[in-house]
Amino acid sequence: MSEFHQQGPITTLHGFYDLLDRDQYLSWLEKKLERFSRQRPIGLLLPCLYDEILARSVLDNIVTEINEVQYLSSIVVALGGAKEERQFLEAKTYFDQLKQGGRKVKVVWVDGPRIQEVFRKLEDRKISVGVPGKGQSVWITLGYLFATDDCNVIALHDTDIVTYDRLFLARLIEPTANPNNDFEFCKGYYARISPTEMEMKGRTTRIFVAPFVKSLADISYNRGYSELGTFFKYHDSFRYPLAGEFSFMARLARGIDIAYDWGLEVSTLSQVYKRLTMKKIAQIDLCKNYEHKHQELSEDDRNKGLHRMVIDIARFFLNYMRSNGMPVENAFIDMLQQTYYRVALGFIKRYSDDAATNGLTYDRHKEELTAWYFKDFIGEAWEETQQQGVISELPSWNRVIFSVPEIYEDVLAAVEHDNG
Repeated sequence: MSEFHQQGPITTLHGFYDLLDRDQYLSWLEKKLERFSRQRPIGLLLPCLYDEILARSVLDNIVTEINEVQYLSSIVVALGGAKEERQFLEAKTYFDQLKQGGRKVKVVWVDGPRIQEVFRKLEDRKISVGVPGKGQSVWITLGYLFATDDCNVIALHDTDIVTYDRLFLARLIEPTANPNNDFEFCKGYYARISPTEMEMKGRTTRIFVAPFVKSLADISYNRGYSELGTFFKYHDSFRYPLAGEFSFMARLARGIDIAYDWGLEVSTLSQVYKRLTMKKIAQIDLCKNYEHKHQELSEDDRNKGLHRMVIDIARFFLNYMRSNGMPVENAFIDMLQQTYYRVALGFIKRYSDDAATNGLTYDRHKEELTAWYFKDFIGEAWEETQQQGVISELPSWNRVIFSVPEIYEDVLAAVEHDNG
C-alpha cells in the first residue's frame, strides 16, 4: 500500500515496490543483500513445530523460496514439539534440503535430551528457562547462534505463512543488513485480509493491542507519568506489533530478554526501546497481504487461543507499569477496563467504515462482543499479575554467561551432537 506517512518516533519503510517491476526490484534487492552479506553475515532463525512438518503444503513453499536466495550464511530451525528421536530425525532430513551453496543448516532439538540437560544445568544455577513454547525455543536457539558467532544479522519469521515468498524475506532483512544506515532492529508489518472470507484478520492487534496501548498512553500522560506515556506511544507507532517477523543485529540480540509466553512480541519491542535510540529502529511493509493459521477466541478457557494471548500481553504491560513507578490497584484496573472498552468501540467503528468502503465482510456485533470479552480478560490478567508478580521473561544471553561462563560450549556441543 503506497503512501508516505511517517508517524511516531520510528522510521516506517513503505511498500513502494508495488509501483515497480517486481522481478527487477527483487533481483536488485537480492544482489544488494549478497554484497552486504560479505560484510555482515546473515542468519535465519525459523521457529517450527513438528506438526508443521507433517502438514507440508505451506512449509514446502517456504523451503522452496528460501532455497532461491544466495545471501544467507546459516539457517537454524528451532524445533518444538518433537518428543521422539525419530521425529527429530524426520525434521532434520526435511530441512537438510536447505543446504544450498555451502550454507550451514542446523536443527535445534528443543525437546531432545541434550538441550533438556542444558536447561537443567541452568535451572540448577537458578536461571529461569521458562516453559515449552515459541519463546523458549527462540531463546535457546539464539544461544546456539551466539555460540557459533558466525552471523552479524539475524532474521526471524514463522513457518506457517501461507502467502510467503522470497521478496518477503529480502525486505525483512535489508534494513538491518545494510551497513549504510543506522538500523539495528526492524519489525515487519502487513495487511491481514482473508482472501476466501473477505474479512479483516488480526483480531488481537486490531481489537485489543491498538486500543489498549492508546488507553495506557493517555492514562499515563494524564496522571503525570510522561516517561510511561512516551513508552506506550512508541508501541502505538508500530503498525503490527504482534507480527512474528523481525530482524536485528546480533550484538543487540545478545543483550535482550526474551518472553516465553504470548508476550514475546511486545516484550521484544520493549527491550529494544530500552537499548536503542529511535533512529536505529524501523518497521517495514513486507507484503501486500499475509495469511497464516488463526487462533480461536476460547472465551471459556483462559489457557487457550486469544484468551491466553490477551492475558499474557496485558500482564506484561501491567507489570511494566508497576515496575516503572505507576501504582496499580483494583480501582485502577476497573478504570482501565472501562477506558479500553470505550476506546475499542471507537476503533471498531473505524474498522467497520474501512471494511464497507473496501467491500469487505464485517460483523460489527461480533467485533464489539470480542472487545467485551477482551475487557474481562484484562481483569483476569490483573488476577494473575497479583498472584505471580514477575514478568515471564528469560534472561539475556549476555546475562547468562556471567553465571555460567561455559554455557555456549554446552549449547554448541548439544546441537552439534544432535545434528551429527
